[in-house]
Amino acid sequence: MEKGSYCLSAMSASNLVLLFTIGVVTIVMIRIMYIVYRRSKPLNPKSPQPLSALIVLGSGGHTAEMLNLLNVLQMERFKPRFYIAAATDNMSLQKARVYEDSLLDKAGVDAVGRAEFMQIYRSREVGQSYITSIGTTLIAIAHALWLMIKIRPKVILCNGPGTCVPLCVIAFFFKLQVLGIRWSSVFYVESIARVRKLSLSGLLLYKLHMVDQLFVQWPKLKEKHPRAHYVGCLM
Repeated sequence: MEKGSYCLSAMSASNLVLLFTIGVVTIVMIRIMYIVYRRSKPLNPKSPQPLSALIVLGSGGHTAEMLNLLNVLQMERFKPRFYIAAATDNMSLQKARVYEDSLLDKAGVDAVGRAEFMQIYRSREVGQSYITSIGTTLIAIAHALWLMIKIRPKVILCNGPGTCVPLCVIAFFFKLQVLGIRWSSVFYVESIARVRKLSLSGLLLYKLHMVDQLFVQWPKLKEKHPRAHYVGCLM
């Protein structure tokens, strides 16, 4: 009898673990489907509240394109603004500071709000081996997690640098829970230099469904990636 009772208890425990696992997986899948549905909905343009924005900068042309993109946006709708660049990229933040100074000169701090400038560890430096990049990627993800909890942006704007991937991934996983962390809408604008294929960052985020909207500037990319939005050349 004791042996039979032990077997029944073991089976009951296994069934409970199985049911719990199935329940958790079901809840997560429902949440993911809700995220996919909700992210297709545009932000409410009539909302009176400004949207805090995280703007990811990349070296060279990425930063120039991002600043050109910001020029066509209503900057009073996005405040405060948080600029992030790789820890080894000082030039991009300098350009962002010059841009913000020009906004203040034109409209004043009351109209455009304040801006902050931050740096993040890079997942992989140019020429770095893939083996050693595993450790640096983990460090970058941890740093991105800390920044996202600190900033809690409503909008994330990025246009291709690898620096944006950990931030977008964390923003997606934040959406899996309901309470505690703000929902961030991720908008990815592919570089104008990408005519026939997406950048590695854009391809990863597109394939993994981790961006709310992905914009391309060439019709060929729209043909290959139907979920992308073709907006013509913005630059």
